[in-house]
Amino acid sequence: MPTMTYAEAAKQALAEEMRKDSTIWALGEDLGRGGVFGQYRGMVEEFGPERIVDTAISEAAILGAAVGAAMTGTRPLVEMRFADFALCAIDELVNQAAKARYMFGGQTRVPLVVREPIGMWRSSAAQHSQSLESWYCHIPGLVVVCPSTPNDNFGLMKSSLGCDDPVVFMEHKNLWSIESEVDERNSIPLGEARTAREGKDLTMVTWSSTFHEAMYAADALSQEGIDVEVIDLRTLWPWDKTTVLNSVEKTGRLLVAHEAVQVGGFGAEIVATVADRAFSSLRAPIKRIGAPRVPIPYAPPLEDLLRVTSEGITVVARELIRSGI
Repeated sequence: MPTMTYAEAAKQALAEEMRKDSTIWALGEDLGRGGVFGQYRGMVEEFGPERIVDTAISEAAILGAAVGAAMTGTRPLVEMRFADFALCAIDELVNQAAKARYMFGGQTRVPLVVREPIGMWRSSAAQHSQSLESWYCHIPGLVVVCPSTPNDNFGLMKSSLGCDDPVVFMEHKNLWSIESEVDERNSIPLGEARTAREGKDLTMVTWSSTFHEAMYAADALSQEGIDVEVIDLRTLWPWDKTTVLNSVEKTGRLLVAHEAVQVGGFGAEIVATVADRAFSSLRAPIKRIGAPRVPIPYAPPLEDLLRVTSEGITVVARELIRSGI
């Protein structure tokens, strides 16, 4: 299998699907010169400016045009550059794209992928660093995807481009350059989690960049004789309840970790579901770890105080093991 970066994997998946399906096209700011993170580099040369479309700086206009194009027979991919910028187009996504199939009685669909890069990255500060995935999980009609590896970015991009409902595709900016092998033969089904590491003492559920911190923490805990099972959700809505519940029934303990603000984060939905449906299997209180509810600072030392790290996850996991029966 070839080795690709996280950014290259999504670009390869998009290019392959565009070659197969002439209704797929991309639009957004700076796509003609490769995109702000280089994730479209070389694509305008292959597909031309009619399918790799540079737009004006107006997120509402970009997404509004894409919603109309999706409803009339094409499959647009919208580049928002930063998840923070997509807030300028929230009406088009939440009140139009997400609700059209329901409001028109199934007579139309909105096959649309909206790429929203998330997360803390190089002192990008309060308006360019947010992780807002839980917002979109609250909206009926939206699919929410948060890939953590190049292989997942490839496979989930393919599945998202084939989805007949709007997909919010949230790639973490800190992952653009990471490399791993990519299986080009398969797409990855939406709504299917991956058990990245099997264990018997503790279930750890995570996604996006925090997945890597969770794996580092699991490695460290294994040196102390603590056997951690790590589940990467990959898709937040629909999320794979079966995989998580089966794991908790086995381990009796649950820790959910994510970079987003802990208050109202998607981790709370996972915790509530497990408490409701697997309470009798629990051997210790459920724990979750996320960022404090403060704006993300520009200064690196202050930014670091907000990060969910492997060290922080390790501390909470130890407490969980010690507090159980």
